[in-house]
Amino acid sequence: MKNIPLILMGCGGVGRQLLQHIVSCRSLHSTQGLCLRVVGVGDSKSLVVSDDLLHKGLDDTFLLQLCRVKSAGDSLSKLCDFGECRAFEHPESEGKILEIASQLGRKTGLVLVDCSASFDTVVVLKQAIHMGCCAVLANKKPLTSSMGITAHGPSFYLDTNAQEDFKKLFTYPRHIRHESTVGAGLPVIASLNRIICSGDPVHQIIGSLSGTLGYVMSEIEDGKPLSQVVKDAKSLGYTEPDPRDDLGGMDVARKALILARILGHQINLDSIQIESLYPKEMGPEIMSVEDFLDRGLSLLDKDIQARVEKAATNGNVLRYVCVIEGSRHLF
Repeated sequence: MKNIPLILMGCGGVGRQLLQHIVSCRSLHSTQGLCLRVVGVGDSKSLVVSDDLLHKGLDDTFLLQLCRVKSAGDSLSKLCDFGECRAFEHPESEGKILEIASQLGRKTGLVLVDCSASFDTVVVLKQAIHMGCCAVLANKKPLTSSMGITAHGPSFYLDTNAQEDFKKLFTYPRHIRHESTVGAGLPVIASLNRIICSGDPVHQIIGSLSGTLGYVMSEIEDGKPLSQVVKDAKSLGYTEPDPRDDLGGMDVARKALILARILGHQINLDSIQIESLYPKEMGPEIMSVEDFLDRGLSLLDKDIQARVEKAATNGNVLRYVCVIEGSRHLF
């Protein structure tokens, strides 16, 4: 039996679903000689870890209770009442993860699974990989952090330290997997890497990279207003925590940036032309998520419906499409 200890960072909708999936698939894993031993679970505020890191993980009853606690919006520290665990508050929790990585990384191995929606995990991931740990990412943000490109007169320079940090995450072949950052369950990244390794050139990538926006556009075509569709999609867990990450094209841009960097483009998000479905006046720095959902969204209904109707008169459908072609990156 291969025993793999793991720490989950981020227990929102995706993280909780992963924990439930691990618990429900225990018998399948057993037939394949595998045991996924969850030794820690953290969110942006705290971390709970098993009392016995070397021999035991957090048991399945505890993990399911954790999912219920987080679904109710409660703190992970509340879980100390339900099992043998220790709780650590942020920022102490980051140091604890690295302590565990140092302890288990080269002894038994350790996998850090990043299901958060934060740039902050890049520091922990980078150091843990250096300690011999592996990383599995659903979180796109560490892979789309700045590569340190700065302007100096007519020229551009790449900060070598920032570039090295990025390389440690993005091109460490045996210690990092990030297939689910683009294409969900489709092997988009694996297929692209195989094409590159075969020596075939990739001239262009065109795709609708957002399942969320695909769902939204399809529902609007059925006559539903954008405001209703987005609220429904958020309640179903289809959108990012802030739906503007989807509607503004930022989620698609991050996915496209990951693909572009695999192709060798040393670019940042600010190199990408992005068309937002909402105006700047409704941006996160001006309007809260609650205000956007309650007041802002309904103001967009007429414009989006008009665009859907215009596309239909030309025999087309409205979709949010990404194009990566040479030095052009359009969304």
